[in-house]
Order: sequence, then C-alpha cells, then structure tokens
Amino acid sequence: MPPEQLPGQANYDAVILVSFGGPEKRADVIPFLENVLRGKPVPRERMLEVAEHYYTFEGVSPINAQNEELVAALRARLQADGPDLPVYWGNRNWHPLLPDTLRQMRADGIQRALAFVTSAYSSYSGCRQYLENIAMARDDVGQDVPRVEKLRVFYNHPRFIQAATDRVAAAITEVPAERHARTQLIYTAHSIPEAMSRGCQYVLQLEETGRLVSKSVGDFDWRLVYQSRSGAPSQRWLEPDIGDYLRAVNKTGKYTDTVIVPIGFVSDHLEVLFDLDCEARVICDELGLNMVRAATVGTHPEFIHMIHELILERTSHAPRRAAGQCGPAHDDCPADCCPSGMTSQG
Repeated sequence: MPPEQLPGQANYDAVILVSFGGPEKRADVIPFLENVLRGKPVPRERMLEVAEHYYTFEGVSPINAQNEELVAALRARLQADGPDLPVYWGNRNWHPLLPDTLRQMRADGIQRALAFVTSAYSSYSGCRQYLENIAMARDDVGQDVPRVEKLRVFYNHPRFIQAATDRVAAAITEVPAERHARTQLIYTAHSIPEAMSRGCQYVLQLEETGRLVSKSVGDFDWRLVYQSRSGAPSQRWLEPDIGDYLRAVNKTGKYTDTVIVPIGFVSDHLEVLFDLDCEARVICDELGLNMVRAATVGTHPEFIHMIHELILERTSHAPRRAAGQCGPAHDDCPADCCPSGMTSQG
C-alpha cells in the first residue's frame, strides 16, 4: 500500500533508480552493445572494438554491482529519515530492464514513482533519452503501469559538488605537496556529437561543475576534456579527447603530475576503468607524466544525501538548492529540450 501522505506532500509511492546497465558475462557483451547502439550510426567494427574493452574484464561491467550498492544505500537513507518509499531499479540497456521493473512495480501496487537517473547533466543521451526509455517501457507494460516522473539533473547541487570535491581532494594528497604548483586537474566526461551538444547545456554544466569543484580544492590549473567517443569517423564529436590532450599538454613541459577526474560519471564503471585506468595511464607512463585518478562519487554519503534531498523537493516541497550562479535545473523538461541532433547531421 502507498505510504500515508502528509500535508503538503506530493503523492509518490516509490523511487526507481534508472541507469545504463552493463553485461555480467562474456556472452552478454554483444547483445548488450547491440541494445546500446540500436538506431545509431555506429559502424559494427567500432562495436566490436568496444566489445574488446569489455572482454579485457571478462565481459563483466562493474556498473550493476555499483548500482546495487547505490540502491542499498538509498533504501537505508529513506528508511532512516523518510519518506520510507520502496526503491526499485531498472536499466536502459541490460537486466534488470525498465519494462520488467515496471511490471514488478505494477504487481506491487505502485501507482506513481520518482525516477533518479544516474546522469548529472543535461543532454539527449543523459536526460531526454531516459525520458523516452521510460515512456517506451510504460507503453510496453500497458494498462495500470505506474506513472514515473524524473528528478532534476544535479550537476550543481551542493552535495554533489561536496562529494566530488572530497574525491578530488583525496586524489590530490597522492601528489607530493612540492609538486602541486605543476599539477593539473583534468576533468573528463563522455563525448557527444557536436550537433547534439548545440541543443543542450551539457558543456556549460560540465564547465560549471569543474569550476565549482576546482574552487573548493585549491589553486590548481584545470581543463575539461572528453573520452569514450563512439560515433562514425565522419561525425564531429566534442574534443579534445583525453589521450590527445595528454600528449599535447605534455609537450609544453608545464606539468609533472595530473589528477584525472571523471566528473561526467557517477560510478567507476567500465568506460572509466578502460579509458582512464588502462588507456590514459599507459599514455601518461609513456610520457613520464605522473597520473592519479580520482574516484567518482559512487556511494559517498553526501551523494546519497543529495538524492534524498532531491526526493524531498518533490515529496515535501523542500528547498531546491544549487551551488554557483546557474540555479537549480527544471523538474519538467520542455518538449524541445535536449534534442538528439540527428536531423541536423544530414
């Protein structure tokens, strides 16, 4: 039964974590990647190349285990501090898939849920596509399917900034203090097509997060770069790529150390592990550049507290908090928000 509604509360009776999903064995890799790339102009050769990244880790992506930890931490927080809502979990691309989770929610009598999407920034792939995934899953389930409303993006929420700041500060301690003046913070995020980026605030939001975190950790040079490009070679994507940037900046001789911060991601999933801990580290070793990789926010207590606050914004009209000057993002996306950019690509 739905929990008793208090005065001033919106009537939600569940929370659902919505994420990307990942394979859990070698046999899952190709079906998973086919789900990810369905309808996208990505050559099969590129898909097979990415598959090799997963095979490096025996086909197991850590993202599902990390989401299980996130769900457990959020459940504990809600049980302790309320509202005591059940927490479900459904993925875009692999099990547990969104339609299956919505069927379970319907069977449990859930009528209206809040969705927390594991993406901090506004873009087609990081926001609007998840709304489309939810809508398609609801259509698939059909009659009496729960209504699902997405929580806002949180790139500048004070608790997200604090959690990221703590991770970066911990990484900085691995660099000797006497070398801090020649240490650069390099923030990374998933690259997206330039045509997609022109229809959203993805880059501006990433830059704002980098600015806020850098301001909190001290006087370090910093730069935003990109990783994990997956599109056709003819398509322009956001640059510079992390590998290209490391080679270029090393030629200046300005830095002895770099702290790489995967600020565009909330968990240390496979793209973080392969693109940064494997590929970027090999490049840094070849260049003689000392590399430290900061952890993502994961299940940092401040991050869990932030999700709780986002839920309270909708269930009890708690204050909508934001660091910096941009203010909190909207709850309800306009119909033309964050287009895919596909029509402008010809």
